[in-house]
Amino acid sequence: MSALRKMDSDLGEMMRAKLSGFVAVLRDNGFVIGLAETRDALGVMSGASAARPSQFRPALRALFCSRHSDWQKFDEIFDAWWTGRGMKSATRMSGAPQKALNGLQAVAAGNRGLGDNQNADHVQRGEGSEESEVGQSKREGASRTELLTKTDFRHLTDPDDLSAAHDLAARLARRMRARLTRRMRARHTGQRLDLRRTIHKSVAHGGTPIDLVHRRRKDKPLRLVVLLDASGSMNLYSAVFLRFMHGVLNAFRQAEAFIFHTRLIHVSPALHERDPERAMQRMSLIAEGVGGGTRIGDSLATFNRWHAKRCIHSRTCVMIVSDGYDTGPSSILAGEMKVLRQRCRRIVWLNPMIGWQDYAPEAAGMKAALPHVDLFAPAHNLESLVALEPYLARI
Repeated sequence: MSALRKMDSDLGEMMRAKLSGFVAVLRDNGFVIGLAETRDALGVMSGASAARPSQFRPALRALFCSRHSDWQKFDEIFDAWWTGRGMKSATRMSGAPQKALNGLQAVAAGNRGLGDNQNADHVQRGEGSEESEVGQSKREGASRTELLTKTDFRHLTDPDDLSAAHDLAARLARRMRARLTRRMRARHTGQRLDLRRTIHKSVAHGGTPIDLVHRRRKDKPLRLVVLLDASGSMNLYSAVFLRFMHGVLNAFRQAEAFIFHTRLIHVSPALHERDPERAMQRMSLIAEGVGGGTRIGDSLATFNRWHAKRCIHSRTCVMIVSDGYDTGPSSILAGEMKVLRQRCRRIVWLNPMIGWQDYAPEAAGMKAALPHVDLFAPAHNLESLVALEPYLARI
């Protein structure tokens, strides 16, 4: 807190108000900005680079843009706010709403001087707006849900948003039902003719195919085994994934859940509780030591030795949720991943960091695991979890 107060005193009242207004406008235009990004921006603005907008533009862009769409909109909003370029005049005719260029959801605040900081973060609406309050609330509810599905879990700082994200994750898991395989079973009636068995039965009738044998689908549901990294580096993501795992165990006919940090813990019995809050409480009692380091290789070795035979069959998808930072030898992780790959149908590795800008799997543990992974996908928001369903349906 003392460092933050020092940055505030160095920055100055007018510049702080200007930055606060800029952050508010970005949020109104769909940017996901939390307290950490705002604090870092204060640090940038308190330095020598705050003399001209062109000097601190790259730093603010890197801090505030977490998605491709953010990068596309940032420069236009920045120029409008800090330099006054690219926005129509703030002059507004009586009874006619002012329209910002390209639908930006703010007044032409960039035309204000640094000293004009009153209502800097206020988003104005035209007097002639035809939107009704009921219609607006419906659109806001829909847009809020859509925004939550696209928001990186690490940017969810508001308790209400976190609770809504937890509920959405649970509903998503309930929708991901087990799928039928394409394996067939012999039946007197069915979708396809079983030629081999039909010919075999025709021998008794002199080769005349009197008794036709058909084939039907054999029900064999997908089994999902989820291993969640609960180490300190995954703290910002593990809470939402725990709710997702709780929904998975209540929706899938066959599913198992584990968490790991320095050791592996079987948490399926706790997550089978119907009440999410009670399930989280039970799991916290079981998972002692969550939030420490990570030994992925050793945890997989425990799984392969003590749990794999019971949990895995021919149609099992093992889903590992981790950033790939392993404090143990990468050779152990590579060996255990190879053993696991020979046992199961698919290995899906979900890494929240794939959703970050310019991420590359450079960690030794991640490099060791990748050759044995069937799907390496992002898991930084609910939208990335939705994208898994079509893949699981094809297994």
